[in-house]
Amino acid sequence: MAQRIRSMRRRYLRRAMQFSVAVQERIRRGLRDDAGMTTVEYAVGTVVAAALAAVLYKIVTGDSIVTGLTNLVTRALGSV
Repeated sequence: MAQRIRSMRRRYLRRAMQFSVAVQERIRRGLRDDAGMTTVEYAVGTVVAAALAAVLYKIVTGDSIVTGLTNLVTRALGSV
């Protein structure tokens, strides 16, 4: 009976150790594997760049900017 208990205890400890090692490996692998993050970062960067381009387009095509640029070009050509 004592032999059987020792055998079961060893088996239990071996399985617990294997589980612990497997969990640690999954955690390490999860910390190293960030391939998906680069894709997300590129997507966010692209969205931000598109939003900035839209804002700049609205500013440049506004009446005050067009009028200012027209006046600047007219003055530059008039002084030549």
